[in-house]
Amino acid sequence: MIWVFLGTAILVEVGATLCLGMASRGAGRKWLAGAVAGYLAAFTALTLALHGGMALGVAYGIWAAAGVALTALASRAFFGEPLTRVMGAGIGLIAVGVLCIELGAGH
Repeated sequence: MIWVFLGTAILVEVGATLCLGMASRGAGRKWLAGAVAGYLAAFTALTLALHGGMALGVAYGIWAAAGVALTALASRAFFGEPLTRVMGAGIGLIAVGVLCIELGAGH
């Protein structure tokens, strides 16, 4: 169940960040409210993952890294922001880093 909580935290945080992007583009207060609600939900889900026994370093590392990678991809899709080869390589390195964190945790 802790992985469900962590996955939820990641997806909701990315959604909140996209809402923040919409709000910053003048799309209205509802997007800002969505960002605030999303961040609160993301931190709640992350807290539940930690409470379930996931190590802080593992949880935060995966949460932050996956959030960065998914936000970069979603920003390309929703806002037409650039996604260069160097950025793609960075996303690949993030994936390798997350794998290293998970393997190094030694369940």
